[in-house]
Amino acid sequence: MTIVNYDTPSFDKATLEAFLTVQFTHHYEILRRSESINEHLFYIRRVASEFWSVDKLKYNIREQLYLKEGTMPNNFAVTLHDGEQKQKAMRAFRKNYKLDFIEIDDVDEWDEHKVETKIVENIKRFIMALGADFSYMGNQYRLIVDDKEYFIDLLFFNRRLRCLVAIELKWTEFLPEFVGKMNFYLSALDDLVRLPNENPSIGIILCRGQKQRTVEYALRDTRKPMGVATYRAANELPEEYGEVLGGLEGLKELM
Repeated sequence: MTIVNYDTPSFDKATLEAFLTVQFTHHYEILRRSESINEHLFYIRRVASEFWSVDKLKYNIREQLYLKEGTMPNNFAVTLHDGEQKQKAMRAFRKNYKLDFIEIDDVDEWDEHKVETKIVENIKRFIMALGADFSYMGNQYRLIVDDKEYFIDLLFFNRRLRCLVAIELKWTEFLPEFVGKMNFYLSALDDLVRLPNENPSIGIILCRGQKQRTVEYALRDTRKPMGVATYRAANELPEEYGEVLGGLEGLKELM
Protein backbone atom coordinates (compact mmCIF):
# COMPACT_ATOMS: atom_id res chain seq x y z
CA MET A 1 0.00 0.00 0.00
CA THR A 2 1.29 3.44 -0.95
CA ILE A 3 1.96 5.81 1.95
CA VAL A 4 0.50 9.22 1.11
CA ASN A 5 0.76 12.52 2.94
CA TYR A 6 -2.28 14.53 1.84
CA ASP A 7 -1.86 18.30 1.90
CA THR A 8 -5.47 18.83 2.90
CA PRO A 9 -5.17 22.61 3.50
CA SER A 10 -4.48 23.00 -0.23
CA PHE A 11 -7.70 21.21 -1.22
CA ASP A 12 -10.50 23.28 -2.68
CA LYS A 13 -13.73 23.30 -0.69
CA ALA A 14 -15.44 20.59 -2.74
CA THR A 15 -12.45 18.23 -2.56
CA LEU A 16 -12.06 18.72 1.19
CA GLU A 17 -15.75 18.03 1.75
CA ALA A 18 -15.48 14.87 -0.37
CA PHE A 19 -12.35 13.76 1.52
CA LEU A 20 -14.08 14.13 4.90
CA THR A 21 -17.28 12.46 3.69
CA VAL A 22 -15.68 9.23 2.46
CA GLN A 23 -15.55 6.44 5.05
CA PHE A 24 -12.34 4.84 6.29
CA THR A 25 -12.94 1.54 4.47
CA HIS A 26 -13.21 3.36 1.14
CA HIS A 27 -10.05 5.37 1.88
CA TYR A 28 -8.23 2.14 2.71
CA GLU A 29 -9.24 0.49 -0.59
CA ILE A 30 -8.31 3.59 -2.58
CA LEU A 31 -4.86 3.75 -0.98
CA ARG A 32 -4.33 0.02 -1.35
CA ARG A 33 -5.40 -0.32 -4.97
CA SER A 34 -4.44 2.94 -6.71
CA GLU A 35 -1.14 4.73 -7.24
CA SER A 36 -0.93 8.51 -7.61
CA ILE A 37 -2.48 11.26 -5.50
CA ASN A 38 -4.48 12.40 -8.53
CA GLU A 39 -5.88 8.90 -8.86
CA HIS A 40 -6.68 8.80 -5.13
CA LEU A 41 -8.54 12.10 -5.31
CA PHE A 42 -10.40 11.00 -8.46
CA TYR A 43 -11.88 7.99 -6.63
CA ILE A 44 -12.51 9.98 -3.44
CA ARG A 45 -14.56 12.55 -5.38
CA ARG A 46 -16.53 9.85 -7.19
CA VAL A 47 -17.27 7.87 -4.02
CA ALA A 48 -18.49 11.05 -2.32
CA SER A 49 -20.64 12.29 -5.20
CA GLU A 50 -22.09 8.96 -6.35
CA PHE A 51 -22.31 7.10 -3.00
CA TRP A 52 -20.37 4.08 -4.22
CA SER A 53 -20.35 0.95 -2.12
CA VAL A 54 -16.96 -0.61 -1.36
CA ASP A 55 -17.70 -3.34 -3.91
CA LYS A 56 -18.48 -0.81 -6.63
CA LEU A 57 -15.31 1.10 -5.77
CA LYS A 58 -13.24 -2.10 -6.09
CA TYR A 59 -14.92 -2.88 -9.42
CA ASN A 60 -14.21 0.56 -10.86
CA ILE A 61 -10.59 0.45 -9.74
CA ARG A 62 -10.19 -3.01 -11.30
CA GLU A 63 -11.71 -1.67 -14.52
CA GLN A 64 -9.20 1.24 -14.38
CA LEU A 65 -11.92 3.85 -14.52
CA TYR A 66 -9.37 6.56 -13.72
CA LEU A 67 -7.45 5.79 -16.92
CA LYS A 68 -10.51 5.25 -19.12
CA GLU A 69 -12.67 8.18 -18.13
CA GLY A 70 -12.11 11.42 -19.96
CA THR A 71 -10.05 9.78 -22.73
CA MET A 72 -12.93 9.35 -25.20
CA PRO A 73 -12.13 11.06 -28.53
CA ASN A 74 -14.37 14.12 -28.72
CA ASN A 75 -14.68 17.67 -29.96
CA PHE A 76 -15.84 19.20 -26.66
CA ALA A 77 -12.90 21.62 -26.52
CA VAL A 78 -14.18 23.54 -29.55
CA THR A 79 -17.94 22.95 -29.38
CA LEU A 80 -18.65 23.59 -25.68
CA HIS A 81 -17.88 27.20 -24.86
CA ASP A 82 -18.65 27.13 -21.14
CA GLY A 83 -15.46 26.07 -19.36
CA GLU A 84 -17.18 24.28 -16.50
CA GLN A 85 -19.53 22.42 -18.85
CA LYS A 86 -16.55 21.41 -20.98
CA GLN A 87 -14.72 19.88 -17.99
CA LYS A 88 -17.85 18.07 -16.81
CA ALA A 89 -18.40 16.61 -20.27
CA MET A 90 -14.77 15.45 -20.44
CA ARG A 91 -15.28 13.53 -17.19
CA ALA A 92 -18.75 12.16 -17.97
CA PHE A 93 -17.82 9.67 -20.69
CA ARG A 94 -15.35 6.83 -21.13
CA LYS A 95 -13.34 5.62 -24.09
CA ASN A 96 -14.61 2.06 -23.73
CA TYR A 97 -17.65 0.49 -22.11
CA LYS A 98 -17.76 -3.14 -21.01
CA LEU A 99 -21.35 -4.37 -21.26
CA ASP A 100 -21.33 -7.26 -18.77
CA PHE A 101 -24.93 -8.20 -19.54
CA ILE A 102 -24.21 -9.06 -23.19
CA GLU A 103 -22.61 -12.32 -24.29
CA ILE A 104 -21.95 -12.71 -27.99
CA ASP A 105 -21.90 -16.33 -29.19
CA ASP A 106 -21.78 -15.76 -32.95
CA VAL A 107 -20.80 -12.30 -34.24
CA ASP A 108 -22.48 -13.04 -37.59
CA GLU A 109 -25.87 -13.26 -35.87
CA TRP A 110 -25.55 -9.90 -34.14
CA ASP A 111 -26.19 -6.32 -35.22
CA GLU A 112 -26.84 -2.98 -33.52
CA HIS A 113 -30.56 -3.74 -33.19
CA LYS A 114 -29.84 -6.85 -31.15
CA VAL A 115 -27.39 -4.89 -28.99
CA GLU A 116 -30.02 -2.20 -28.48
CA THR A 117 -32.58 -4.82 -27.41
CA LYS A 118 -30.17 -6.23 -24.83
CA ILE A 119 -29.41 -2.74 -23.51
CA VAL A 120 -33.11 -1.89 -23.13
CA GLU A 121 -33.73 -5.23 -21.38
CA ASN A 122 -30.89 -4.39 -18.97
CA ILE A 123 -31.30 -0.61 -18.85
CA LYS A 124 -30.45 -0.36 -15.14
CA ARG A 125 -27.14 -2.14 -15.68
CA PHE A 126 -26.41 -0.04 -18.77
CA ILE A 127 -26.94 3.15 -16.76
CA MET A 128 -24.53 1.80 -14.15
CA ALA A 129 -22.00 1.29 -16.94
CA LEU A 130 -22.55 4.84 -18.17
CA GLY A 131 -22.12 6.33 -14.69
CA ALA A 132 -24.12 8.51 -12.33
CA ASP A 133 -26.61 11.21 -13.28
CA PHE A 134 -27.98 9.57 -16.44
CA SER A 135 -31.75 9.28 -16.76
CA TYR A 136 -33.26 7.08 -19.47
CA MET A 137 -35.68 8.80 -21.85
CA GLY A 138 -36.27 6.02 -24.34
CA ASN A 139 -35.01 3.99 -27.28
CA GLN A 140 -35.87 4.61 -30.92
CA TYR A 141 -36.75 8.13 -29.80
CA ARG A 142 -38.84 9.65 -32.56
CA LEU A 143 -38.12 12.98 -34.21
CA ILE A 144 -40.26 14.42 -37.00
CA VAL A 145 -38.55 16.75 -39.48
CA ASP A 146 -40.31 17.88 -42.67
CA ASP A 147 -43.03 15.27 -42.11
CA LYS A 148 -40.47 12.46 -42.02
CA GLU A 149 -39.71 10.28 -39.00
CA TYR A 150 -36.21 9.79 -37.63
CA PHE A 151 -35.28 7.57 -34.69
CA ILE A 152 -32.43 7.97 -32.20
CA ASP A 153 -31.24 4.61 -30.86
CA LEU A 154 -31.03 5.69 -27.19
CA LEU A 155 -31.76 9.01 -25.52
CA PHE A 156 -30.73 10.03 -21.99
CA PHE A 157 -30.67 13.16 -19.88
CA ASN A 158 -27.64 13.88 -17.72
CA ARG A 159 -28.48 15.86 -14.59
CA ARG A 160 -24.94 17.05 -13.92
CA LEU A 161 -24.44 18.22 -17.51
CA ARG A 162 -28.08 19.40 -17.72
CA CYS A 163 -28.36 18.23 -21.30
CA LEU A 164 -29.80 15.53 -23.54
CA VAL A 165 -27.39 12.76 -24.52
CA ALA A 166 -28.11 10.89 -27.76
CA ILE A 167 -26.41 7.52 -28.27
CA GLU A 168 -26.15 5.86 -31.65
CA LEU A 169 -25.18 2.17 -31.65
CA LYS A 170 -23.04 0.72 -34.43
CA TRP A 171 -22.07 -2.90 -34.95
CA THR A 172 -19.08 -1.89 -37.07
CA GLU A 173 -15.90 0.07 -36.62
CA PHE A 174 -16.36 3.84 -36.68
CA LEU A 175 -17.00 5.37 -40.11
CA PRO A 176 -16.82 9.14 -40.82
CA GLU A 177 -20.38 9.23 -42.20
CA PHE A 178 -21.73 8.45 -38.72
CA VAL A 179 -20.88 12.01 -37.69
CA GLY A 180 -23.20 13.65 -40.20
CA LYS A 181 -26.17 11.64 -38.97
CA MET A 182 -25.40 12.45 -35.33
CA ASN A 183 -24.97 16.14 -36.18
CA PHE A 184 -28.46 16.10 -37.71
CA TYR A 185 -29.95 14.43 -34.62
CA LEU A 186 -28.35 16.95 -32.27
CA SER A 187 -29.58 19.91 -34.32
CA ALA A 188 -33.11 18.51 -34.27
CA LEU A 189 -32.97 17.74 -30.53
CA ASP A 190 -31.79 21.25 -29.72
CA ASP A 191 -34.58 22.82 -31.78
CA LEU A 192 -37.45 20.45 -31.05
CA VAL A 193 -36.84 18.79 -27.67
CA ARG A 194 -34.33 20.75 -25.57
CA LEU A 195 -35.85 23.05 -22.94
CA PRO A 196 -34.75 26.71 -22.66
CA ASN A 197 -32.81 26.13 -19.41
CA GLU A 198 -30.89 23.10 -20.74
CA ASN A 199 -27.42 23.00 -22.27
CA PRO A 200 -26.75 21.94 -25.88
CA SER A 201 -27.32 18.25 -26.54
CA ILE A 202 -24.35 15.88 -26.71
CA GLY A 203 -24.01 12.89 -29.01
CA ILE A 204 -22.09 9.67 -28.39
CA ILE A 205 -21.41 7.26 -31.24
CA LEU A 206 -20.90 3.82 -29.68
CA CYS A 207 -18.99 1.52 -32.03
CA ARG A 208 -17.25 -1.83 -32.05
CA GLY A 209 -13.92 -0.19 -32.77
CA GLN A 210 -12.28 3.04 -33.90
CA LYS A 211 -9.12 4.42 -35.46
CA GLN A 212 -7.81 7.55 -33.79
CA ARG A 213 -6.88 9.58 -36.87
CA THR A 214 -10.16 8.75 -38.64
CA VAL A 215 -12.18 9.91 -35.62
CA GLU A 216 -10.05 13.04 -35.27
CA TYR A 217 -10.60 14.11 -38.88
CA ALA A 218 -14.32 13.29 -38.77
CA LEU A 219 -14.92 15.40 -35.65
CA ARG A 220 -12.50 18.24 -36.38
CA ASP A 221 -14.84 20.70 -38.12
CA THR A 222 -18.19 19.66 -36.66
CA ARG A 223 -20.14 22.23 -34.66
CA LYS A 224 -22.15 19.93 -32.40
CA PRO A 225 -20.57 18.35 -29.29
CA MET A 226 -20.01 14.64 -29.75
CA GLY A 227 -17.60 11.83 -29.03
CA VAL A 228 -16.83 8.30 -30.17
CA ALA A 229 -16.61 5.42 -27.70
CA THR A 230 -16.31 1.66 -28.11
CA TYR A 231 -18.00 -1.25 -26.34
CA ARG A 232 -17.35 -4.91 -25.79
CA ALA A 233 -19.41 -7.77 -24.45
CA ALA A 234 -18.75 -9.72 -21.27
CA ASN A 235 -17.13 -12.64 -23.10
CA GLU A 236 -14.97 -10.59 -25.48
CA LEU A 237 -11.26 -10.05 -25.00
CA PRO A 238 -9.96 -6.51 -24.51
CA GLU A 239 -8.61 -5.07 -27.76
CA GLU A 240 -4.98 -5.30 -26.70
CA TYR A 241 -5.38 -9.03 -25.94
CA GLY A 242 -7.13 -9.61 -29.22
CA GLU A 243 -4.20 -8.14 -31.10
CA VAL A 244 -1.78 -10.50 -29.36
CA LEU A 245 -3.85 -13.65 -29.56
CA GLY A 246 -5.58 -13.04 -32.86
CA GLY A 247 -8.98 -12.58 -31.25
CA LEU A 248 -11.20 -15.30 -29.91
CA GLU A 249 -10.63 -17.54 -32.91
CA GLY A 250 -6.90 -17.39 -32.35
CA LEU A 251 -7.39 -18.27 -28.71
CA LYS A 252 -9.56 -21.27 -29.63
CA GLU A 253 -6.85 -22.56 -31.97
CA LEU A 254 -4.26 -22.23 -29.20
CA MET A 255 -6.49 -24.27 -26.88
